[in-house]
Amino acid sequence: ERKEIREDRTNLSLCGFNCTQIDDLLEKHYLSPFYGIEFCIGFPGNLLVVLGYLFCLPEWQSCNIYLFNLAVSDLIFLCTLPRLSYLYAHHQSETSPYTCVVNRYILHVNLYSSILFMVWLSMDRFLLIRHPTRNHFLLRSRTALVITGMSWLAVNVEVAPMIGLMIQDLQRGNWSRCKDFASLKGDINILAYSIGLTLTGYVFPLLGLCYFSYQIAHLLHNQEKALHRRKTAYTRPLRVAVSAAAMFLFLYTPYHVLRNVRIASRQPWAGLQLCTRMYIEGLYITTRPLAFLHSVINPVFYFLMGDKFREILSSRLRKLGIRNKLQREASCHHMA
Repeated sequence: ERKEIREDRTNLSLCGFNCTQIDDLLEKHYLSPFYGIEFCIGFPGNLLVVLGYLFCLPEWQSCNIYLFNLAVSDLIFLCTLPRLSYLYAHHQSETSPYTCVVNRYILHVNLYSSILFMVWLSMDRFLLIRHPTRNHFLLRSRTALVITGMSWLAVNVEVAPMIGLMIQDLQRGNWSRCKDFASLKGDINILAYSIGLTLTGYVFPLLGLCYFSYQIAHLLHNQEKALHRRKTAYTRPLRVAVSAAAMFLFLYTPYHVLRNVRIASRQPWAGLQLCTRMYIEGLYITTRPLAFLHSVINPVFYFLMGDKFREILSSRLRKLGIRNKLQREASCHHMA
């Protein structure tokens, strides 16, 4: 395909228009700065959450376990963005096949583990409203650890075929070009795999988020009726669950739709012109950093859903600020 693009690029440039430069322009002027911004904003927020959980949280509950794993996943993923931003800015491809595979693996594991952990968080909030005394077995920390381990296993099983596709594609290209998932070629039907991954990794978890949002709303409605239309104390979990479902709906849907359209457009039976395929690829490129924007937004949910985490972290930061102030005053007094 690259050889065909190069040949058509020469022909089209003679006519004064070159649609094949769309991907290069978007990678340099859109992907590169967008990834850089996402790293600069998302990395400090997720790092603060991870350190806060490790050093400030005295007792871990089921909710905290899900949130911590989500923050670790986001933090690891964000560490791959500076490298991608640099390569796109300089029109370079990843030269190390190992780095290529690892980065794409981390990217897609984070993509599907994030929404899965959000499902468990919504489930946790629903059960907490229904069982305020935490007597349900799914609200136990040990159960949360088991669910977390099974979630990581399920996501890795989903992503494993993609790793095989990447290795096959790298071998065909003499280990010299690192491609995006939608540009891979392999022995398996990549379109069928992408659609299956969309269903199992995105659509089904999104339906789970919507289900628990509905259950929380239904439960709160019944409580309000029992309390004679007085507002209950659990309206925040409903707002959080609905916000999480809306976030993934708006960020993930364009990416998954355009990814499947992009893969379908490259099939021989599609019969599309080169420029049409490039326009589709350009639209697909615009959805990629938007899908990964969840790693920047997720820290907001940590403070909204973590039981007492915001208060504990704020207290520790205030104490740290007071201690530094006293040390500066003592130092100034000593120098005087």
